Amino acid sequence: MWDSFKKGFKMYLQLERSLSNHSIEAYLRDIDKLTQYLQLNNANKNPSEIELNDLQKFLEWISDYGLSSTSQARIISGIKQFYKYCLSEQMVKIDPTQLLEAPKTKRSLPEVLSFDEIERMIAQIDVSTNEGTRNKAILETMYSCGLRVSEVISLAISQIYVDVEFIRVTGKGNKERLIPIGQSALKYIQLYIDGVRKHLNVSKGCEDILFLNRRGGQLTRVMVFYIIKDLAQKAGIQKNVSPHTFRHSFATHLIEGGADLRAIQEMLGHESITTTEIYTHLDRNFLRSTLHSFHPAFKN
Repeated sequence: MWDSFKKGFKMYLQLERSLSNHSIEAYLRDIDKLTQYLQLNNANKNPSEIELNDLQKFLEWISDYGLSSTSQARIISGIKQFYKYCLSEQMVKIDPTQLLEAPKTKRSLPEVLSFDEIERMIAQIDVSTNEGTRNKAILETMYSCGLRVSEVISLAISQIYVDVEFIRVTGKGNKERLIPIGQSALKYIQLYIDGVRKHLNVSKGCEDILFLNRRGGQLTRVMVFYIIKDLAQKAGIQKNVSPHTFRHSFATHLIEGGADLRAIQEMLGHESITTTEIYTHLDRNFLRSTLHSFHPAFKN
C-alpha cells in the first residue's frame, strides 16, 4: 500500500524538486527503513494512519540499530520531506512529523589543505601519461573553482567560456551558476583536450562531457575519490583527504584572503549563507586580525 505513495514521491522529487538520482534514492531508502520497521512490528498502517508515537518508536528503533545521530537525522529529514509531499497532495490530513525531533548532530569543521599541500599533491601527478594529464586538469579545476565532485565529473566542454575565463556549472537542484576559472586550470584543460581527449573513442552520450575515462566514458565519483586519495598518500599527507577537501580548501583560502562571504556563497552554490559561514570558523588568525582591524575595542 506504500508503493503508490513512494511512486508519487519519487516523481515529486524528480519533477518539482529537480533532485539528482543519488539524492532521490537516498530519500526513498529513508521511507524503506520506515516501512521495514512497520513490517517487523506488524504495524499494518498506511501513511495516513501513521502517528507521532509511531515515528518516535521508529526513531528509538533506528537508534538501537546502531545508526549514528547524523544518519538518524538524515532519515528523519527524508521522512519529513515525504509527509510534506503527502500533505501538499492531500494524501494525508495531518503531518505526523511536525513535532518529531531528530537527534542533535555535531557540526564538525571540514578538513582543509594548505596551498603547499595542494601543490605537493599536484606535483605527484605524472603528466607524461594520458591519465596524468587528465588528473592534473581535474585537480586544477577543482581547486580553482571549488566544485563538488558531482559537478566535476559532469562538467561539459560547452560550459567552459575560455574568452571570459568562466565556467557554467549545474549544481544541486539543477541550479546553474557561473564561476571564474583560473588561467592555470584553463591551460591544463586545453592540454588535456588537445593531447588526450580528442584521441579517445568517446562513448555515446558523453560527447560533451569534459573528463572521460580511458574507454571514453564518464568518470565516476569513486574514481575521482581514489585519484585524490592516492595523490595524498604519495605526497605524505596524513589528513583525511577527499574530493570535498579541495572544495573546503578553496573556500577557506578565499576567506583567509579577505573575500566577501556572499561572493563565496555564490561560487559554492550554497542555498543558505549559514552553510558558507562554517568557513569563517576555520582560520582563527584571520578572524582575530579582522577584529583588530575593524572593532574599536581591539584598536590601540
